[in-house]
Amino acid sequence: MAAARAPASRPASSPATADDPLVEARRKWEAELLGPALARSPERRAAFTTLGGIPVDRLYTPGPGGGDFARVGYPGQPPYTRGIHPTMYRGRLWSMRMFSGFGSPEDTNRRFRYLLAHGESGLSIAFDDPTLYGIDADDPEALGEVGKCGVNVSSLDDMLRLLQGIPLARVTTSMTINAPANILWGMYLLAGAAHRVPASRLGGTTQNDILKEYIAQKEFLYPPRPALRLVVDTIEYAARRTPRWNPVSISGYHIREAGSTAVQELAFTLADGRTYVQEAIARGLDVDAFAPRLSFFFNSHNDLFEEIAKFRAARRLWARVMREEFGAKKERSCWLRFHTQTAGCSCTAQQPELNVVRTTVQALAAVVGGTQSLHTNSYDEALQLPSEDAVRIALRTQQILAHETGLSETVDPFGGSYYLEWLTDRIEEEVRRYFERIDQMGGVVAGIERGFFQKEIQEASFRYQRAVEAGEAKVVGVNAYPVDAPIEVPRLRISEAARLQQSRRLRALRARRDPARHARALDRLRKVAATDAGNTMPPILDALKAKATLGEIVRALQDVYGPYRERSTF
Repeated sequence: MAAARAPASRPASSPATADDPLVEARRKWEAELLGPALARSPERRAAFTTLGGIPVDRLYTPGPGGGDFARVGYPGQPPYTRGIHPTMYRGRLWSMRMFSGFGSPEDTNRRFRYLLAHGESGLSIAFDDPTLYGIDADDPEALGEVGKCGVNVSSLDDMLRLLQGIPLARVTTSMTINAPANILWGMYLLAGAAHRVPASRLGGTTQNDILKEYIAQKEFLYPPRPALRLVVDTIEYAARRTPRWNPVSISGYHIREAGSTAVQELAFTLADGRTYVQEAIARGLDVDAFAPRLSFFFNSHNDLFEEIAKFRAARRLWARVMREEFGAKKERSCWLRFHTQTAGCSCTAQQPELNVVRTTVQALAAVVGGTQSLHTNSYDEALQLPSEDAVRIALRTQQILAHETGLSETVDPFGGSYYLEWLTDRIEEEVRRYFERIDQMGGVVAGIERGFFQKEIQEASFRYQRAVEAGEAKVVGVNAYPVDAPIEVPRLRISEAARLQQSRRLRALRARRDPARHARALDRLRKVAATDAGNTMPPILDALKAKATLGEIVRALQDVYGPYRERSTF
């Protein structure tokens, strides 16, 4: 999003050896064609860059010997630059997984059914802020927020209502939940059991990436080190009990939404991934027992080629990290499987219909980059929770790309582009530099505690905003080509009915549960959390069966770990 630091030299886009025939051809072109053309009509700017600030040369040509094909390779073959599957979308299209949630569990259940009826192939649950922060719907801190930016789930009973009638054995589900992810995942596992679907058959993903919460999104509940322990508990439990579940979706999306560049998004996300792998191995897990179920979540922004190159570099980097750093032997352990969401931060309230175009370009980058699943933002998201019409248009955007454009006919269609291959290499180099800096400061947790990541993102965001305000970075409809007209979109309004309904339900739940069983379950959870021995997932499941609410389980863990206040970086 914002300008990155400039390199010391220009891109290596032309051969360096004087006796190579390409050198002479380039010189002749520059002298006979380029020079006179520039004299007649200078270029629009003195320098061009990607959206992330990487300088872009005017022309890219093969290097000596025609380029390094070994760095590119074939799809389905290490280092997976061109995709993790040999046939990619020729064999199976990406999952069209629209992020949805609002109001009560019943409200969102109806939206899920609507999307499945219109061709969605997987669910993606958006939770409201009280749920994301581990606060029950009847807590005074939840006032005014219940069901407003996602669905409210305060108890196991709510999860059962949310999934009523959903074919859990056939539909995979993604849950965007982090600090209380272990609790919401426990609810889902128990809901599966209620549907007579064993844990071994449940498929889906919990985002559960707590490190990026400290880096970017700020929805944390405990200090970083015990929070990391809870994530590793879920990795361990999933490796042994739920072979089709991805226990962590290592997320760059929110890092980008906070204002990072493409390089920072990729570097910080993969650094978080390295940390989870290191901690799981330190726990005693074999890397090939859990790594195949790790997944990733990226943002797709407006710079088409930078985004495609980012996705290609991500696969290559992760494959080498897993093989060279952690000794992974299984092919699937080295795969970087990822979900993509188009850039919410690029959507504008001004002329909101233009967001359809932005979303289409961003979805194109994700598909060409080889994503495994995709959410396309609705055009009205800068104004409100999406209306049904806006959601349908967003889903239809994916369906047009899948069925009408030819994008799924061949693998890595832009592979071999001189510019794209150079840019993929350049992004990989920049990410490796960040790895070195992070390792030198003692790793990701140490970097979070000293405010390194937060400061990097703040500075990048500030540079971009300054460029927008100066008119150097043009945003159509905002600082370029504005119109003086009212904004007219169909409105979706969420009333306070969800809060009142959820509060009544929680009162009834507390009245009918067994107080002694409830207290024993929470005491057991505190005891396990207070030691390094044992996994916290079994006592969390027992607490849910004893009718403990989301907020009560979070408070029990905070009794042990305490809350967390972020270090200021201003």
